[in-house]
Amino acid sequence: MSEKYDHKEIEKKWQAEWEADGLYYAKEDQVKPKCYVLDMFPYPSGEGLHVGHPKGYIATDVYSRMKRMQGFNVLHPMGWDAFGLPAEQYAIKNKVHPRVAVDKNTKRYKEQLSMIGFDYDWSREVNTTDPAFYKWTQWIFLQMFEKGLAYESYEPINWCPTCLTGLANEDLDGDACERCDTTVEKKPMRQWVLRITDYANRMLADLGKLDWPVSIKESQKNWIGRSEGAEIDFKIDGIDRVITVFTTRPDTLFGATYCVLAPEHKLLDELKEVVENWSDVEKYRECTKSRTEIERTAEGQEKTGVRLDGVFAINPANEEKIPVFVADYVLGHYGTGAVMAVPAHDERDFEFAKKYDLPMVVVVCPHYPEHSCPILDTAYTDKGKLVVSGAFNGISNEEAKKKITDFVKGRFVTKYRLKDWVFSRQRYWGEPIPLIHCEKCGVVPVPEKDLPVLLPQVESYEPTGTGESPLANIAEWVNVSCPKCGGSGKRETNTMPQWAGSSWYYLRYIDPKNSEALVDKEKEKYWSPVDMYVGGAEHATRHLIYARFYHKFLYDIGVVSYEEPFDRLQNVGLIMAPDGRKMSKRWGNVVNPDDVVDTYGADTLRLYEMFMGPFGQSVAWSTDSIVGPRRFLERVWRLQEKVSEVNGVGSIEATLHKTIKKVGDDIESFSFNTAISSLMILVNEMEKFESVSRDSYQALLILLAPFAPHITEDLWHNIGNTESIHLAKWPLFDESKCVSNELTVAIQVNGKLRDTIVVLADADEEAIKTTALGRPAVTKWTSGKTVKKIIFVKGRLINIVIEE
Repeated sequence: MSEKYDHKEIEKKWQAEWEADGLYYAKEDQVKPKCYVLDMFPYPSGEGLHVGHPKGYIATDVYSRMKRMQGFNVLHPMGWDAFGLPAEQYAIKNKVHPRVAVDKNTKRYKEQLSMIGFDYDWSREVNTTDPAFYKWTQWIFLQMFEKGLAYESYEPINWCPTCLTGLANEDLDGDACERCDTTVEKKPMRQWVLRITDYANRMLADLGKLDWPVSIKESQKNWIGRSEGAEIDFKIDGIDRVITVFTTRPDTLFGATYCVLAPEHKLLDELKEVVENWSDVEKYRECTKSRTEIERTAEGQEKTGVRLDGVFAINPANEEKIPVFVADYVLGHYGTGAVMAVPAHDERDFEFAKKYDLPMVVVVCPHYPEHSCPILDTAYTDKGKLVVSGAFNGISNEEAKKKITDFVKGRFVTKYRLKDWVFSRQRYWGEPIPLIHCEKCGVVPVPEKDLPVLLPQVESYEPTGTGESPLANIAEWVNVSCPKCGGSGKRETNTMPQWAGSSWYYLRYIDPKNSEALVDKEKEKYWSPVDMYVGGAEHATRHLIYARFYHKFLYDIGVVSYEEPFDRLQNVGLIMAPDGRKMSKRWGNVVNPDDVVDTYGADTLRLYEMFMGPFGQSVAWSTDSIVGPRRFLERVWRLQEKVSEVNGVGSIEATLHKTIKKVGDDIESFSFNTAISSLMILVNEMEKFESVSRDSYQALLILLAPFAPHITEDLWHNIGNTESIHLAKWPLFDESKCVSNELTVAIQVNGKLRDTIVVLADADEEAIKTTALGRPAVTKWTSGKTVKKIIFVKGRLINIVIEE
């Protein structure tokens, strides 16, 4: 036994032994309950990890280690999300091929993760760029194609002029590319799109089944954005065309005084010949292209538009002619891209009507028929009864929704804010889409036996900016035979987005070496779903939406046995730089974990990151503060010298059982900082005694082991154990012993604290007073003085009042 705590020697020793013993390798065991614990796997950037990255990984490690000791069969794997823009942008910046960069960076990441002592099952490691992995990414796409969920579309998409690729709505931060912060443009382009909207209702309905943070579920609910309403047709006067509007307020139809088309609406081009001021309309449409959606729809933004001179719509409720406008406060992709404007009952319509002096007709009043409707200063959007609505006058506006929709032969529909997923990217570094274009047969899927379609090695991988991937320039790869007719065909040259592999990777960990199926059914049934998933809240409307969509599809085709992939979710808060900003090489404020581990040890790093504050809260790194956890571990190390075979002292036993309960409950709820606080209290208690029982010390080590696996393993063996501490049984607590039969009583002299004593809860008052008066720390103040009285507050304090 070394007298000094040498973290370097200890950590190197035990990491090697754990790996040699395969301590954390998981196998199916029908006797044990399973626990699948998962981190959102990282994309390996060139800079490697900074101290903020491991926080979530440490949390899952703590959790999985406790669950293993509680008797669960734990699966805790790790892999690499290495396809897509992040890896490709790094490669371009550093003038190195993405394949070379990814291999180098994953090696570096793995070294750093291993250095921190995680209990990952590395035998199940996956990499989204491995052909054995992306074979199944392509297979999933083919199943979607066969089921009609993948379709080709030529439409305006979000185009990033910096990354030179199309982006899905989920890839945006407002109107900017989430990756590079460049404002995106709308650019018509051929795309492959997935019908994620087919699953919108199920994804909404099943949110209630998930043990996820309320904020994440609300984000998904709002992103999916279900709206129930009606589609109503407004005929255009004099020509055979209709404007189909979507409205959630069909009850206000009698108050519609104009219609609005979004600048992107296709009907505008069909009306070109009848619009008398077409040049003004065209000029306005061109002008709106430079405005972002946020600018167009922001609250308080001045409304603009142009009237279509010579064009009138017929309100189907009252047959009145109403003018038609083009205005950019209406978005082409929401609803039908056209609205019936009811300025008396919609804020945006009200602002527009005020600006252009358009009529307002109040059709819903809070009081009917006792009071006349007021002249509005703002739109009235609350409930009420109908007025100026013909036969519907006097009924509630809620009742009127169905009746008026039926009256005008409208259609009740459900719309979603969620749009189909723009899936293709005009980049090199991604999974090839396994389709072949044939002039005779159309789009033909690559036969499953020919998967994977390998990404070819190329010298020039930079994006072209032409709307075509660099793959389009590789004739020998593009030109192939049609698998259906044998004629000339061309491969699809767009690639999949970075989200493709991450939408299902958690399933591959279950059966990573299977070459015949995505996952074995029995293994999937045993391990699924993921019991605990940990990652950043920023993935709420990206990865977590996509993974749920993929999983539900795989459930529908019989690949998985559960409808949801992740049962429980925890979000990790950021670790900021000491200056309070995000850590960035650009700002020179990155703290390297290698340096921290070298100086203080991996266990100190782990303990500090879990002790910094609530897990979901963002906190700033402080190198000065890390000394505290290091000193705590040194105190635990020195306690081994006090270990004896004697039974535990009562006060330690009570504190120990409280700590066992507290630490177990806190780890389960991811309240790691308070779990560590209770361990510190326990160590404080142990240090008060000349000896500590072996059982008590072993219990302390087991409770601390998930947080500090190396030092506890060493101490565990130092006191005579031969099997790993990480296979030990988690201690049980006795509820009756969690309540101490001892009390700490404060002793005051003239109201000032001079000492404390520990007494039995049922101790006699006179005996306590006598003991207090005889304490040296008290006699120092009372000697030679007259005690006037002694105030006794049971269980709390004694105040000895003396003459001054």
